[in-house]
Amino acid sequence: MALKQGSPESLAQKATRLVRTFAADPVGVSRSLPGEFLQKHGSIKYSSAEVDENWYQHLHKLLGAPWPCAETERLDSLMSDIGERLKSHGLATGRGTYGWYSDAEITLARAVWCATQHIRPEVVIETGVAHGVTTRIVLEALNRNDRGHLWSIDLPHPLDHRLHAQTGVAVTEDCRPRWTYLEGASRQRLPRLVLDVGHVELFIHDSLHTAKNTLFEMEQAASAMPPGGVMLIDDIKSHLGFATFARQHPEYQTIVCETEDKIGMFGIAGKSSPAMSDAEI
Repeated sequence: MALKQGSPESLAQKATRLVRTFAADPVGVSRSLPGEFLQKHGSIKYSSAEVDENWYQHLHKLLGAPWPCAETERLDSLMSDIGERLKSHGLATGRGTYGWYSDAEITLARAVWCATQHIRPEVVIETGVAHGVTTRIVLEALNRNDRGHLWSIDLPHPLDHRLHAQTGVAVTEDCRPRWTYLEGASRQRLPRLVLDVGHVELFIHDSLHTAKNTLFEMEQAASAMPPGGVMLIDDIKSHLGFATFARQHPEYQTIVCETEDKIGMFGIAGKSSPAMSDAEI
């Protein structure tokens, strides 16, 4: 199921937005450009041979959850509701509809929904919010679990300040009691947050997709992740941050997943617990 209402901006429109933002904040834009360039133009680091075509089933094995999963239909209904909410605000969802960023597509959405449902976490941390599609999915799952809280760290789009008003628009009022939004860069916000909450059962990376930033965030989450915890790392295709973490942390079982539209890849890393089988996924 693909959610998309309306059309993303043209390249010319995005370029105009960038020029205006640079005029208003030349220092901030200049600092952001190197990371944005690496994120957008990194070379492909994974081959199709490394992709697990049965990732959804293997995720459930990793979680110790029943398969087939009964949660898929509930997620489809939720995604339709999210699409209608964004449409009512005159917004699109899908590739390139939040500046040149994208909301979570259906494959990652399934992983987020099922991980939150089956882990039943007390603490969830995500980096990157955009329209709040992933945020809403986590919060709806926490409400169904009747437990847990989500902390979201998000730096307003550095190259298009007008988009800040759209941040988290997919999140409904009844979900917000379980949500804390922290504005700023993960490098400044995440270490203190991890220290304050003390443990992180589910971590979702969807901020700046460079090797350096991805590895930094994963290491921070790992420092407080108990056995049985899971990380979901979006957009791993163009850098080696996820692969480096997997190599350095053999206590994590990892899965490489391809999105339904074949454009992107995300990674799953689950910390082994005594209850898990020693066999490979």
